[in-house]
Amino acid sequence: MLALSRRIGESIIIDDNIVVTVIGISGEQVKLGIQAPGHIKIYREEIQEQIRQENEAAMNVSDSSAEALKNLIKKI
Repeated sequence: MLALSRRIGESIIIDDNIVVTVIGISGEQVKLGIQAPGHIKIYREEIQEQIRQENEAAMNVSDSSAEALKNLIKKI
């Protein structure tokens, strides 16, 4: 892990197309601004973990649920 010190208004650049700027500091919180191309997904860590858990749960669909959905689609 690379650890850097930055002041308000200072930035770091990642891979020539992602800019992370320190916008503000209040107590123990740091506000960051992130500029990146639209195809780059940016999530807070806890949101990324929630997405991962939901994706895992979606993959664990029981056979009976899948069969019920299949039968429902046939009726349509």
